[in-house]
Amino acid sequence: MPEQILVTGGTGQLGRVVVERLRAAEAPVRALSRRRRSGEGVEWTVGDLRTGRGIDVAVAGVDTVVHCATDYRHEVETVRTLVEAARWSGQPAHLVYISIVGVDRVPLGYYRAKLAAEEVIAGSGLPYTILRATQFHALVRTLLAGASRLPVVPVPKFRFQPVDVRDVAARLVELALGAAQGRVADFGGPQVRTAADLAHSFLAAAGKRKKVVTVPAPGRIARAYAAGGNLAPDHADGVVTFEQYLAECGKPMALRYR
Repeated sequence: MPEQILVTGGTGQLGRVVVERLRAAEAPVRALSRRRRSGEGVEWTVGDLRTGRGIDVAVAGVDTVVHCATDYRHEVETVRTLVEAARWSGQPAHLVYISIVGVDRVPLGYYRAKLAAEEVIAGSGLPYTILRATQFHALVRTLLAGASRLPVVPVPKFRFQPVDVRDVAARLVELALGAAQGRVADFGGPQVRTAADLAHSFLAAAGKRKKVVTVPAPGRIARAYAAGGNLAPDHADGVVTFEQYLAECGKPMALRYR
């Protein structure tokens, strides 16, 4: 087991679950946050990946970094900041990076940034592990919640394979406690579903009766989604289904993972 593990984005949707799972495994955890925090069993450190402030201190003496922080506008720059700090720390850390299934197939700007960040890590000279996961349940739920405000619910003719953040966190912890493996197999949710099917499940859970309409979506991004570029059907490793996630959303403990 590593002597010290740093989790970036320790208060985020994924990072906080990774921190809790590492604590449960009795692993030594240091968590990075932009604001000063405290918590039993966790060494909190203050730093900002965008400016670089405090990152040298955060990585000092660390064996493994689980990079859960994300920055939609500055993903590559923040990864470079982390890599440089880890390279010059005197104890090159194993860098575990969470990416997204389809970053090399779906031409979204954010996906291209995640792919570029992967390349920065792979070329850094540091020991690394990269895990690509499908979209989180919470993201799909958010998209459907927005669409459901309309008189009818429009959805594209796409398929999704939503995965629970707890399942992804468990896999990241497993990787963090082991040796560097490079890019590992993708991690997908337990089911590949049409957007319309997911919309019906969302409406049922929300107690809404609305018509779901499939609408055309033009462009290269839509074609990539229609071709299944966002899916990992051969790696349906997640356990929690979308319906199970929705059923938990009203429970107090589950609110922490929404």
